Amino acid sequence: MKDEYDFSKMKGRKNPYAQLLKQQITIRINKNALGYFKDLSTEIGVPYQNLIDSYLTDCATHHRKLQMKWA
Repeated sequence: MKDEYDFSKMKGRKNPYAQLLKQQITIRINKNALGYFKDLSTEIGVPYQNLIDSYLTDCATHHRKLQMKWA
């Protein structure tokens, strides 16, 4: 291994994984809903943020729409 490297001759290139990156947001979630995902995450050993992301991604992929009836 060299003691020093010359990076000035390197060419830059776009990150091929940039489209796969996630965007950090702030969202308010009902305590019961959050508790549900936290309990589920403990059961299956997956972080609750990943479970919520996976669920929302599945909804977006399959164009699922929430069906609610307001009283």
